[in-house]
Amino acid sequence: MFFKKYSICFISFFFLFFMMMIMFLLMMYFIMNNIVIFLEWEVISFNSVSIMMSILLDWMSLLFMMFVLLISSVVIYYSKSYMSSELNLDRFIMLVLLFVFSMILLIISPNIISILLGWDGLGLVSYCLVIYYQNIKSYNAGMLTALSNRVGDVFILMVISWMLNYGSWNYIFYLELMSNDYQMSIISLMIIVAAMTKSAQIPFSSWLPAAMAAPTPVSALVHSSTLVTAGVYLLIRFNLLLENTFFLKVLLLLAGLTMFMSGISANYEFDLKKIIALSTLSQLGLMMSILSMGMPDLAFFHLLTHAMFKALLFMCAGLIIHMMNDMQDIRYMGGISNFLPLTSLCMNISNLALCGIPFLAGFYSKDLLLEMVSMSNLNMFIYLLYYISTGLTMFYTIRLIMYLMINDYNLMSIYNLFEEDYVMLKSMFVLLFMSLISGSMLMWMIFYDPYMIYLPFNMKMMVIYVVLIGMMLGYLVSKMNIYSLNKFIMSYNLSNFLCLMWFMPSLSTYGLNYYFLKLGQNLLKNVDMGWSEMYSGQGIYMILKNYSIFYSFFQMNNFKIYLFSFVMWMMIFLFILFI
Repeated sequence: MFFKKYSICFISFFFLFFMMMIMFLLMMYFIMNNIVIFLEWEVISFNSVSIMMSILLDWMSLLFMMFVLLISSVVIYYSKSYMSSELNLDRFIMLVLLFVFSMILLIISPNIISILLGWDGLGLVSYCLVIYYQNIKSYNAGMLTALSNRVGDVFILMVISWMLNYGSWNYIFYLELMSNDYQMSIISLMIIVAAMTKSAQIPFSSWLPAAMAAPTPVSALVHSSTLVTAGVYLLIRFNLLLENTFFLKVLLLLAGLTMFMSGISANYEFDLKKIIALSTLSQLGLMMSILSMGMPDLAFFHLLTHAMFKALLFMCAGLIIHMMNDMQDIRYMGGISNFLPLTSLCMNISNLALCGIPFLAGFYSKDLLLEMVSMSNLNMFIYLLYYISTGLTMFYTIRLIMYLMINDYNLMSIYNLFEEDYVMLKSMFVLLFMSLISGSMLMWMIFYDPYMIYLPFNMKMMVIYVVLIGMMLGYLVSKMNIYSLNKFIMSYNLSNFLCLMWFMPSLSTYGLNYYFLKLGQNLLKNVDMGWSEMYSGQGIYMILKNYSIFYSFFQMNNFKIYLFSFVMWMMIFLFILFI
């Protein structure tokens, strides 16, 4: 009777929200008493082989689980309205739940085998969700996502085989030992490459904007706290192993370039969801680069604050796209603040949190990160990459606000934008509240001692300078035709290069994936179904077949054949004898 009265959406929402409250209370208890619990359960023991399931519960895993459960419960509640016309809504909710549980398995795993289960679960379910709207674009995007993530899966498998040297897969006990073992630096390389594929760093960036083919609630979940943050979380857990390795310097460069590239591409983009996806890519680059500078706590802090306002940003975008008859091009939008005031409020606050406007969630983490960068012993190139990327964030945010809120409405002359949906608004207001308070709340909880940062006045004001310059440029570009701007500033080819993510989608789609799949097809055709068939299965079959035909010819015929063959053999024998 209960299941008939309430849909699977509401049951899932209440269950996840209840679990989130439990995680919050546990996390507060663990943080205040400095507790870490390591649980090990022997699933099966046979002769000398024992299969163990281990779980690590500390403040970090509980806090991250709390955020994942909060965002996923709100997203499922939002889906009740957003996906209301969907016939297979239950199937969609089941896929989202599978996605969340895969992420939770990854979060609580101190064991590289169970990490692989969660890691692969995320990859498989994300493929199912990306191809949810079954069309050619979705299938291509799903294949690109799956194949890019498979690279990381292979590296995790190689880490599993390499860790056979240690006698156990509980990496948490061996991190210090591995970091002192020069031969084991290969593990740190594999972990970094795996994390780069999942968190879409250069050269694996092209799948992240392509994954926008998924329904918007999935995008809100994927881009805030689950799939793309798995790589960052893995590196936070392995940070002891990665200290002082050369690979971190390479990661710092690639993450900085990812920030810069996605910031520029977002300024050229006109698809609303892709602009937000590219902003996620920029923030992931920021997290990875801070990690590579040896500050995992700060990266984790930014990961959590970013999750809140990014999920809210996607939800607002979903509601706007819903109202616009599924139109995603921002050039057709405009004056939305007149029609959807509450959605515009949420959108603007989440956008300003993304820019790091003081006293919103993004300010506490982003400002701290940039000031720590200013204190660090970095070269000028990396320093400029950080600050230019921050300016670009402001640039595309103001451009987006201008196109959506202030410019004129361009879709049609007679329009009927219906009222805002209150189920969606309720779920958005939860995240709005968290976007306002989560920065200060997390700062009080995570950092026992305050960070004291002393900088010269101009370096201290550097963030303000780039934010103001980015704001001004965003306003100017949204007011003028971007193509006429390009005509004066840069050539068509350079503009095309910057617009298309440095040609990375073409390279990864046609270059890497196409040629590797073609190579696999040729190997299958020539080796498996060619030479090996000829000399094993088909070859033996043909030899046996010919022999059986030869023998059956003799068996099925009369005495004359044997007499004829006997005479022939006798003649050959006599011929050889007399010669």
